[in-house]
Amino acid sequence: VAMASEDDFHHSSNSTYRTAGSSVRTDQEALLEKPLDRPPPGLQRPKDSFHGAYVIFFSLGIGGLLPWNFFITAKEYWVFKFRNCSDPAAGEESNYFESYLTVASTVSSVLCLMANFLLVNRVPIRVRVLASLTVMLTIFLVMTVLVKVDTSSWTYGFFAVTIVCMAVLSGTSTIFNSSVFGMTGSFPMRNSQALISGGAMGGTISAVALLVDLAASNDVTDSALAFFLTADVFLGLCVGLYLLLPRLEYARFYLRPAWPAHVFSGEEQPPQDPPGAPLAAPGAHDSSIPPLRPILERTAGLGFCVVYLFFITSLIFPAISTNIESLDKGSGSLWSTKFFVPLTTFLLFNFADLCGRQVTAWIQVPGPRSKVLPGLVLLRTCLLPLFMFCNYQPRVRLHTVVFQSDLYPVLFTSVLGLSNGYLSTLALMYGPKIVPRELAEATGVVMSFYLCLGLVLGSACSALLVHLI
Repeated sequence: VAMASEDDFHHSSNSTYRTAGSSVRTDQEALLEKPLDRPPPGLQRPKDSFHGAYVIFFSLGIGGLLPWNFFITAKEYWVFKFRNCSDPAAGEESNYFESYLTVASTVSSVLCLMANFLLVNRVPIRVRVLASLTVMLTIFLVMTVLVKVDTSSWTYGFFAVTIVCMAVLSGTSTIFNSSVFGMTGSFPMRNSQALISGGAMGGTISAVALLVDLAASNDVTDSALAFFLTADVFLGLCVGLYLLLPRLEYARFYLRPAWPAHVFSGEEQPPQDPPGAPLAAPGAHDSSIPPLRPILERTAGLGFCVVYLFFITSLIFPAISTNIESLDKGSGSLWSTKFFVPLTTFLLFNFADLCGRQVTAWIQVPGPRSKVLPGLVLLRTCLLPLFMFCNYQPRVRLHTVVFQSDLYPVLFTSVLGLSNGYLSTLALMYGPKIVPRELAEATGVVMSFYLCLGLVLGSACSALLVHLI
């Protein structure tokens, strides 16, 4: 495990990167526990009692992505709804459902990320988080009610309502996730790691739910109702946990206002918070738009890593990986026909991604300034031909299947998920830690934008890659 002393780090108001000549020692403070700044005189840094803040951020990570995952997991439900009508032509809308969904969710996510960056110092994070949670919960309550409503007489209307709801859900989910991630930028990195790992757990839970649904469910509407009710509960839980967070002494310490770095010299200490002073998120005293240029300059290398990581991942998953069939599909077994893709693609990828993210709680190498990190990111390009020469079907141009065993896609998917989880978590966590503390939240939003950009580019290019096969 990589351990380092607090003295081995540069001390801006929010820095956690080692000097070139610093030594790595054991049995000292771990990188994930590295505080963001030296506390003012007389203000002691509290402990995270019973890992309360860690659990809350992990749960918020689950709640932030679980509703969206459940929405797209209930694919059979949407097919049933769009085809359950007397007009066969209306059912053809389902053929374009995923395309419309991708466009609507992508556009709304990008717009909401831009808006969130502009509002970082103008709208309190508490308002942004609670408002986004409220909108997400309202949408899911409406969709939960519609599960048991006969929509066969207004299929076109239901299709339009669904796309609009998904676009709003995607945008508000983006605001929630980027805001909370930006907030964790003012905490030690273990809290950012908890939030990111929670998001992967949301994907794993949805994949398990899909398998249970395939194995046990006889009624598509009952399974969709279970999905949506579960998401409703998690969103309600997120509201309660977020309201609980400021009551923790540990969280209150890191939520205190950040003093602008340019006000104090390197030898000066910011004034101590007066007793009983209200706590606010970092940057709460500044109502201007955060400076974008210094953030981009500081995070350019990490931003490239995040963009390219998710570009490669979204090129392969799910466009390529979900079309890799078992070589024994002709046998007619349940494994090769019904469970092969859900197990070897959705569940395995999400579980491997979760494991990769969780490993960063104990191991944090390479560092944010290391050239090894972008090297490992570029090395993942080799996964593209490996997946292309598995048993992808149908094949039009590349007729040769090089990997003649079902073990190969299992192995490649494991590597894809582990590398994506580990490397992306490192890059995302490092971003808010290499800028002054008052820019940590805005930098978290920028890192979320890098992630979104990688997903958009990968999804757009995946169609071209499929065409080449």
